Amino acid sequence: MTPARERIMDAAEELIAAGHVPPTLDAVAQAARVSKGGLLYHFDKQSLLQALILRAVRRFDERLAAAADHRTVAATWLRLSAPGPHERELYRAMLSMLRLTSSGELDLPGEVGEAENRWQSMLATELGDPLRARLVRLAGDGLFLAALTGQPATADDVEQLIGHLGLPDAAHGPLPS
Repeated sequence: MTPARERIMDAAEELIAAGHVPPTLDAVAQAARVSKGGLLYHFDKQSLLQALILRAVRRFDERLAAAADHRTVAATWLRLSAPGPHERELYRAMLSMLRLTSSGELDLPGEVGEAENRWQSMLATELGDPLRARLVRLAGDGLFLAALTGQPATADDVEQLIGHLGLPDAAHGPLPS
């Protein structure tokens, strides 16, 4: 990816995190220190928002792939689902951006559904039980929603949940069920 393209995406992400959902192309261009024409060379509004979503999916994929190498996908899933204070604003902004899909202003890329299936498969492979994998995924979804609505789980809460579920954990090895 070109440096200008990355700078544009970083600027848009920062604007979204600051509550500008969706950000205007003029604001993104100014924040990225590129001309509007330079921004439009890389993105229109729809493709910029989709690129941000796909970048978030790619980042999540990278974290889960690394966890798969250590057989800690489930524990990592739960930890990623409870964002810390510094990540919470960005997660809220992403949720606001996703709300645009229901209004028809943004078409969610098909890759998002593919990623959800991939993540579910990774959980099922690690846990050896599709139902248990679905329960872990849904618990993570609940942690994520709680963080977005202002009642985030603490890191200790998440670690207790991981322990209670008997999930493999790189720091502590497999936990008893």
